[in-house]
Amino acid sequence: MKTADAVLAIVAAGTLVVALGPLPASSTPYVADDLISGLLPDDEPIAIPPADGSFRAGPALAPACTGVAIEPGEDAAEVVAAWPPGTTFCFTSGLHRITETIHPKANQVLASDEGAVLTGSVRLTRWTPSNGDWVATGVLPPAYAKTGQCEDDQADICHLREQVFYDGKHLTRVATHDKVASGTFYADYTANAVYIGDNPAGHALELSRTPTAIEPGANNVTVRGLTIEHFATPPQAGVLVLGPGWKVYANDIRWNHAVGAMLVNADGAVLEKNRIHHNGQLGVGQYSTIRGLIQANEVSDNNTDGFWIADWESGGIKTTWSSGGSVSGNLIQDNRGVGLWSDAYDENRTFSNNQIIGNAADGIRYEIGRNGVIEDNAISGNGFGTGRGSGRSLWDGGGINVNTSSNVRIRDNVVANNVNGISIQSRTRGSGPWGQNVLRDIVVSSNRVTMRGGTTATGMVQNSGAAIPAGEVTLDDNVYILDSLAAERFQKTGEWFTAKQWRQTGQDRTSVFTIGKAVLDAAGVLTIVPAER
Repeated sequence: MKTADAVLAIVAAGTLVVALGPLPASSTPYVADDLISGLLPDDEPIAIPPADGSFRAGPALAPACTGVAIEPGEDAAEVVAAWPPGTTFCFTSGLHRITETIHPKANQVLASDEGAVLTGSVRLTRWTPSNGDWVATGVLPPAYAKTGQCEDDQADICHLREQVFYDGKHLTRVATHDKVASGTFYADYTANAVYIGDNPAGHALELSRTPTAIEPGANNVTVRGLTIEHFATPPQAGVLVLGPGWKVYANDIRWNHAVGAMLVNADGAVLEKNRIHHNGQLGVGQYSTIRGLIQANEVSDNNTDGFWIADWESGGIKTTWSSGGSVSGNLIQDNRGVGLWSDAYDENRTFSNNQIIGNAADGIRYEIGRNGVIEDNAISGNGFGTGRGSGRSLWDGGGINVNTSSNVRIRDNVVANNVNGISIQSRTRGSGPWGQNVLRDIVVSSNRVTMRGGTTATGMVQNSGAAIPAGEVTLDDNVYILDSLAAERFQKTGEWFTAKQWRQTGQDRTSVFTIGKAVLDAAGVLTIVPAER
């Protein structure tokens, strides 16, 4: 980096062009410790996954399976329960209807190398014409209480779990019978009736019914090579729930109502190389877990069922009340919510080498946590969702958003073309297990941040009850790519600054400011095209 005097001259002249090569891959390979045994070879570093379609995850990566065969039509939960710990089960090719949750015993393996599909749905075959629609009766459970918050808080139907699939296509739920049209369905829980707008004759209609596919019965279970779909998971619950020491590898988890994979009290668990997509609320959740690893997964297109995009646990990955471990090397894209969200008392966790693209809310949100590291991520095109609670200010977030947390290091990230660059927020958030929740000791360094157009900014905001003490937020040694050196692209507690003025506040004294167009390729490599003179 340049010296402070040199940077002043560059800012004044406005002529600097910076050639930036690729982000370096981590030079430290993943090494298992005494609690966690990961699946990546010890000499394989975790790198940023490409977003060009070449990233490999899912059942095709699963190894061959040798063990007790489970055929379609068998009761998988009953078969697993009948065998001792350590047994390997091989699901054979075809559709396996799961009517009871599977609870594996210690060291058991649930696997397939034949493309087995586990479904939580049932066939709907008895349809009757009804005033231009079609109705099936006697297929719904009794009405149940609401959980969660919906993007549409008037219809308020995202919490309803049972979904309808028409030839495998997910139909859109509507709130009232009169709204039924082609491609939609309405579930009347009082009358126990499901209405659709398309003729069912000659088509396969399925209703998701079973809540959960697999959840802990014991430790050190392996799940690999399965496709898991169409489960009626309650909000904040997972269709596949990991326990301590579990390894969940190379599965396809899709089109379930709430969370795809959930780590709950899952100390030392590993979630790796899975495709987790088109789930109704969230791709991956983690709660109360020590040293869990979420790595090298594709997590995309989640929140299909309309949960609140801006601020209620929807989108890609969310972790809470956990310590140690990491979220690394994942491709997190096109989720309707936050890409990667650490919330509520996460501690000593690392978020690294992820490619986070096109999520409707923040790329990374780090909220009410401490001792965290956010490094070597490529974060682009996030935060442009619209709807309830969405916005464009630093209060609404950005590529990276740190909210009321302490001792957080944000370094060596590419943050390009998001709604904002890096947003540091100090809010009044009450107290918790660590005492009063405050913003302290935030260091932002060696990042490459693009801010062009609109109100895009980097900086810090605070509310009246949570003033940031001097010296608690430090930004330095960064590179900023701007549309104009005269543009006010920096903000400090309500005041706006140009690059030169920003330096005069004491921030980014040795950082570089340049003008040009930032191009982020599919591998997370940032280059700068000089502005036309």
